[in-house]
Amino acid sequence: MNKKFLYIVDHYVPFPQSEYGGLWNVIAQDDDECFDLITAEEGGFYQNYYNRLKENVIKARRLEIDCNEESGIVEEFIT
Repeated sequence: MNKKFLYIVDHYVPFPQSEYGGLWNVIAQDDDECFDLITAEEGGFYQNYYNRLKENVIKARRLEIDCNEESGIVEEFIT
């Protein structure tokens, strides 16, 4: 049975490059699924900053959870 994790992804692109960013709580099996769920949102999330977002997914705090939970974004706050 695959493990699932609650990822807490904090991603901000500092001023003056941008003031964009956000905080996501995502249920996913691994870093790649977490990244795909965040970037799959309609319109995408500031595609110019995907490399930094990927790094932040890898560094994100993650907590192991019940495997029966469905993958997806639980909560998000983006600017």
